[in-house]
Amino acid sequence: KKKRKRKGKGKVVQALNNVISNVGSGKDKIPQALVDTVVQAVNAQGGVIRDDEPPAAGPSTSTAVAVGEKKPVTEEEVRKALEILKAVDVLQGKTGLGGKNAKEMGEYKFWKTQPVVKLGEKLSGDDGPIEPSVPREQVRQEPYQLPTNFVWSQIDMEDAEQKKEVYELLSQNYVEDNDATFRFQYSAEFLEWALTPPGYHKEWHVGVRGQPKNKLVAFISGIPLKLRVRENVLDVSEINYLCIHKKLRAKRLAPVLIKEVTRQCHLKGVFQAIYTAGVVLPTPVSTARYYHRTLNIPKLVDVNFTYIPRNTTLGRMIKLAALPTKTSLPGLREMEEKDLDAVDSLLSCYLKRFKMHPEFSKEEVRHNLLSGRGEGEIGVDGIPGRRSKQVVWTYVVENPETHQITDFFSFYSLPSTIMKSPKHSLLEAAYMFYYATDAALENGTDVKVQRRLKDLIGDALIIANNAKFDVVNAMTLMDNWSFLTELKFGPGDGYLNFYLYNWKTMPLEGNQELSASQGGGQGVGRGLGVVML
Repeated sequence: KKKRKRKGKGKVVQALNNVISNVGSGKDKIPQALVDTVVQAVNAQGGVIRDDEPPAAGPSTSTAVAVGEKKPVTEEEVRKALEILKAVDVLQGKTGLGGKNAKEMGEYKFWKTQPVVKLGEKLSGDDGPIEPSVPREQVRQEPYQLPTNFVWSQIDMEDAEQKKEVYELLSQNYVEDNDATFRFQYSAEFLEWALTPPGYHKEWHVGVRGQPKNKLVAFISGIPLKLRVRENVLDVSEINYLCIHKKLRAKRLAPVLIKEVTRQCHLKGVFQAIYTAGVVLPTPVSTARYYHRTLNIPKLVDVNFTYIPRNTTLGRMIKLAALPTKTSLPGLREMEEKDLDAVDSLLSCYLKRFKMHPEFSKEEVRHNLLSGRGEGEIGVDGIPGRRSKQVVWTYVVENPETHQITDFFSFYSLPSTIMKSPKHSLLEAAYMFYYATDAALENGTDVKVQRRLKDLIGDALIIANNAKFDVVNAMTLMDNWSFLTELKFGPGDGYLNFYLYNWKTMPLEGNQELSASQGGGQGVGRGLGVVML
């Protein structure tokens, strides 16, 4: 029996090797451009952990993980892995040799038709549009055709009923982790805050309704943004919240939604866009990694957001993560309307440190930092540190002697539904938003900035903890890298890829340092000064 098992196993291995051999040769050979792109993407996310190193664990949108040292992946390793993946698809009947019946997403058929940097494309360093802008009369005037029984719907995010429809669609069908354990739970207040900045266009809130019930089954949004990318200032649309009802994902609505919101942007004279995705598409301009500062350790362990490492205990984890109850910076207080001019000026100057950043108007700063502060007094709903319907927390530091605003920080609330816990239903997560310090406005200030941000964000953690958040999340963008380790943020297993539509530029520093010749030279995170909600 043992011999027959070995013989059978040998036949399977031989068959698999034969398929791999066919996949790796001739017209079925893995394209070099694809290999180059995967190598670049994997190494941008820190490389790989070898078999003799401890693996990362947990779903990408949710967990803090203990990670061993990663090493760059090689071209040979990537090619072999891609050949095995394609061979498995062949053996399972998902595709044939020669690429027959290959999934469109795998072939990037849609993105091949779009003005984006192609996989493996070499950039010269000359920034600019991929396709020229055109006059309004040359833009397609009619909406793109939808499948039978579906109609377009312009969504009014200031209408309570329509806002509720978007909230329900996203709550039940939007981003979740690979294990279907957590799903983002955007509140109606959050969506109104995120999607109605000054100068927004209702036409860029694109919905699809199913007939005959007229139910909202798909959505995509855009908001206007003035974005500096290196030496160029662009009017762009920030595209977000692409969501399709789970039962309709075979209808291929995503490409037509993207094309329709693009058409609407073109009608307003906007031909560039910024967007993010957890998956690798053609082609990321940068990649940032999630980091997590755990606060409510018992709950996070209960719901498998994190785990108790070997050689430690829950009690020791709680002790290590403990925070003071009072903040440390003199003059720290909530931002008020009277602080707007000072905060606007401070943020504008601070963001110039980063190669890609928004250029906000004063009204946009007011909207982003003040409009989502909620209603009534803090604690009115019985939760300390929070107002009713509060979305964003913004605090300034006022010098007690000069009364100048020297620093500010902000974070926003984005909870996740916990789908597999009998004990907990909601993961309360805070996300670091914009911040600034005047320490960055002096010469030779990197060390001063690092020290100041450690104190500033340290107080942000205390405020979040007092407001009963379970975790604070941050990414490797802006100057976050300077304080993540000291403030006990742990690396997660999630990455976010940043993309530019119809604009080519060299890569920007996110999760990984780049040399000056590669488009970097400033350090981790210093290419990214824009926070995507």
